[in-house]
Amino acid sequence: MSEVILNFLSDNKSDFLLAGRKLFIAVIIVVAGIVIYNIFKKLINHVDSNKKRIDDALLSLLRVAMKYALVIVCLIMLLDVFGVNVTGLVALLGTAGVAIGLALKDTLGNIAAGIVLLVLKSYRKGDFIEFDGFMGTIKEFDLFTTKLETPDGVLISAPNSSIWKNPIKNYSQNSKRRMDLVIGISYEDSIDAAYRVMREIVEAEPRFLLEPAPQIVVQSLNDSSVNILLRAWASSDVYWDVYWKHMRLIKEKIEAAGLSIPYPNRTVHLVK
Repeated sequence: MSEVILNFLSDNKSDFLLAGRKLFIAVIIVVAGIVIYNIFKKLINHVDSNKKRIDDALLSLLRVAMKYALVIVCLIMLLDVFGVNVTGLVALLGTAGVAIGLALKDTLGNIAAGIVLLVLKSYRKGDFIEFDGFMGTIKEFDLFTTKLETPDGVLISAPNSSIWKNPIKNYSQNSKRRMDLVIGISYEDSIDAAYRVMREIVEAEPRFLLEPAPQIVVQSLNDSSVNILLRAWASSDVYWDVYWKHMRLIKEKIEAAGLSIPYPNRTVHLVK
């Protein structure tokens, strides 16, 4: 029995050596794939621990994409090592990819839009945005949809492609915002007196930013009033508190200074 085994090994020595070489190369390919994936995974985890510049959804996408890309590349290399014609396989995968892409073009369009929005950092979770007539705070954001809550508590789920093809207003991305506070006074009132009231309001409010400096100007001469504009900047996190407070305060201060806020009126001449 032992002689038969020895003769078999001797007759097929070259085949065994070739199979061993292929198996050794296959092991190297698998080990290299695992090492590369672990290195990439550690790099992503390091970036994730800092959480300074890259969104969580983008990090998750990178993990999944890297994993499947390495699996596909290693599988093709292994098949090539063991003599499988990978040219036909690659062509078949390409054809299947085109067919799947055509069948799922809308879904893939949402994914592509989601990737672009993540890379360009158009908005993040917690930002207040406006697009195509909708506005609200971002609650969830993934590769397919963006969910935002409107100021009146309605949850809107929008496909990423519908957001990407429209202009996006992000009210939270910048650290400061400008507010325009307008009050109308009578034509009989003094503009200088209205300016003094506005300057007192600016000096009494520490949340107005000094740079850019607040501006007080005559905005327009309307039919029944002279509109005075106070243009000032405030931090985005206190913008609405400052705005609502001073919309009321300006009226009270204008009236306390003896100035009047006229109603619209019209003079009618009767011709007989």
